[in-house]
Amino acid sequence: MTLKYLITGATGGLGAGVLSYMVANLPASEYAAASSREENRKRFEDQGIAFRVVNYEDPQSMESAFEDVENLFFVSTNTFDVEKRRNQHQSFVDAAKKMNVWYTSLAFGGFESNSKADVQQAHLMTEEMMRQADINFTSIREGLYTDAFPVFMGWYPNTSTVYLPSDGPIAFTLRAELSEATARLMIRGGYDREIVLVTAQENITFSEIVDLINETTGRNVQFKLVSPEEFVALKAEDEGGKPAGFFKALVSWYDGIAKGETAAVDPLMVDLLGRDPVSPRDAIRGMLTEDRDYKWHQNYAKRG
Repeated sequence: MTLKYLITGATGGLGAGVLSYMVANLPASEYAAASSREENRKRFEDQGIAFRVVNYEDPQSMESAFEDVENLFFVSTNTFDVEKRRNQHQSFVDAAKKMNVWYTSLAFGGFESNSKADVQQAHLMTEEMMRQADINFTSIREGLYTDAFPVFMGWYPNTSTVYLPSDGPIAFTLRAELSEATARLMIRGGYDREIVLVTAQENITFSEIVDLINETTGRNVQFKLVSPEEFVALKAEDEGGKPAGFFKALVSWYDGIAKGETAAVDPLMVDLLGRDPVSPRDAIRGMLTEDRDYKWHQNYAKRG
């Protein structure tokens, strides 16, 4: 029997959201969850959700898991090691040649494929792998998570000055709405061998977020532009314990943001949701109103 949808990364934020939408809207026989750990099987099967092991380091696990799958949700690996990511993604692509693949990319550069941002280079590499393998894939270039604004800014609740090497427009998009839109996109189908852009409809800059932090929480945080070298040096003792290599990689992100690569918006998300997505300004205001000391787990190295 063909399985209509297999959701990899089902224990992660985006994958879990996509799966939750399918659980609420589709028969249980049409979808299954996948993660790299066998020990996650019970948590899904106890909810009546079929489970398969998909370990990007184990080609045999993918060959078995992808058997009879029609649509495969491909979550990019979260490593910053480009060569490791290349190997993992190549193994995934090699095992996924007979199905429709829905790949989660990022919106750096909008519909263009010339971004030099380190993180986008990895996604462009994977798109090319799938083209070379003649896979029927859709690359879903998703807006940067609004929820993660603290990590993009290096902002913590006790930060008095935000130091960054650029200040540009970003179509920050709520992860929950990205999950819903992505699930709806897969269920709708189509978009074969296309790049699609799924983003909120408005932009916000880092300096505007600082103003919003101050307005919403009563703080007096300052914003200061510094050179890339100063930025990396200032992060030598990062409060969240992230290594210097993390910030060196971020420099290329900020360069792309300064060039307007994260400013692109597209009406597809409105069409998929049937409503306007929450604007980055409203979303951040809501987060800080609910918790003036709002935190994002990836800002802290030991919290993942």
